[in-house]
Amino acid sequence: MNGGGEGLAAPATSGAAVSPLEWKFSQVFGERTAGEEVQEVDIISAIEFDRTGDHLATGDRGGRVVLFERTDIKDHGGHRRDLERMDYSISRHPEFRYKTEFQSHEPEFDYLKSLEIEEKINKIRWCQTANGALFVLSTNDKTIKYWKVQEKKIKKVCEMNVDASKSMENGAVASSMSTSSKPYLANGCKDRPVSSPSNDTSFPALHLPVVVTSQETSLVARCRRVYAHAHDYHINSISNNSDGETFISADDLRINLWNLEISNQSFNIVDVKPANMEDLTEVITSAEFHPTHCNTLAYSSSKGSIRLIDLRQSALCDTHSKLFEEQEAPGSRSFFTEIIASISDIKFAKNGRHILSRDYMTLKLWDINMDSGPVATLQVHEHLRPKLCDLYENDSIFDKFECCLSGDGHRVATGSYSNLFRVFGCSEGSTEATTLEASKNPMRRQVQTPARPSRSLGNLPRVLRRGADNSGADTNGNSFDFTTKLLHLAWHPSENSIACAASNSLYMYYA
Repeated sequence: MNGGGEGLAAPATSGAAVSPLEWKFSQVFGERTAGEEVQEVDIISAIEFDRTGDHLATGDRGGRVVLFERTDIKDHGGHRRDLERMDYSISRHPEFRYKTEFQSHEPEFDYLKSLEIEEKINKIRWCQTANGALFVLSTNDKTIKYWKVQEKKIKKVCEMNVDASKSMENGAVASSMSTSSKPYLANGCKDRPVSSPSNDTSFPALHLPVVVTSQETSLVARCRRVYAHAHDYHINSISNNSDGETFISADDLRINLWNLEISNQSFNIVDVKPANMEDLTEVITSAEFHPTHCNTLAYSSSKGSIRLIDLRQSALCDTHSKLFEEQEAPGSRSFFTEIIASISDIKFAKNGRHILSRDYMTLKLWDINMDSGPVATLQVHEHLRPKLCDLYENDSIFDKFECCLSGDGHRVATGSYSNLFRVFGCSEGSTEATTLEASKNPMRRQVQTPARPSRSLGNLPRVLRRGADNSGADTNGNSFDFTTKLLHLAWHPSENSIACAASNSLYMYYA
């Protein structure tokens, strides 16, 4: 499976060829032990680095958001400005640690539509930080939430300085007061009892508990906004605008524009819903704002096309300013053509000049100034073409793989089956095509895997009961497993470091 650079149509970036990277394992979070069953709610469903790369967020199917913090910069006294001046090609070993987690979404039930709404986190996006606080947008199928995560100093009740020698007297006084004929009033306890002890000297000085702020801190996640009731279909994308004030959310048929400070109102800027739903031919699959132009965004469709729209042209952007799609070769159409052409993810390059798209078979790199075709086509799953029938039978053909670009734009990456991820060079003359198994941890203690517990046929998923083959081998003899897949990954914004999710585990690699 190490081949795959074929089909490179044109250079993505100018300049001399960049030598291939040597990827090394960095660390893993949440790795299961041999034979341990993975709970469905623990499977990671979203990954995102923040703009600086100092923080990483993951979301899972249980509705939780977990935040990680980079530690090697602090440990070695590095500063972000110094790192930005460093050569991007310098190999660094990033180290992250668990920071905090919070429950972002809960399962819901829509009684009007008799529809269960899963708590699964579909996307996470970082917002601009302020006063040391972190801001995160997270969404499930229907509701987007805006979270603020901040360190708060712990407040404690200091010890009350009561004279120990008078503790017995206090007890006697309390006993005497409790037998009073007139109890305290319930509305504030302001009235004294009628019969009070005759010896007033038995009352020590009154000491009230004092709340003091300690030097210890704890992380507190607070939901600042809830953006709900704006999507009839499942939300597949959210994306922040470079203006720092607005963001978009996209479902199958519509894209809405929100202001971060206004949760009860959004503007519908794209609507592809036809008057008659029987005329529906394509749906929106992914959407993203341009990294620097606040008026420009792109969205992809299930027909394999990408549309660039300009918010300055019209309030309702049903007409696109540019269309990027590749014409299919004559005579190549089959039953699977439209399915495998559907784009599952798009990402803008950091400079905004290129768009990377991922369909089932390939990665394509597009120049936004050239809509005649992609400047590079990288084969990811060409070896699976003979098995498309099996992939359709077990529903694997509908898997939505994400993609990402390096900060310098020289490389792209995406996931595959058997927990593999692939890194391709896309600069001029590059033939780099590296395949790595994310779940192959060299630090793992070798333990013989026990036999899997037998399960009754009734407990097997529907797709496995069909008898379809869920494993196989490519033309090079490399085996692959359709049941293990690496769908989610993210590239560090300024270094050659990749975070990827294999089931419930988060793996970090660097080069």
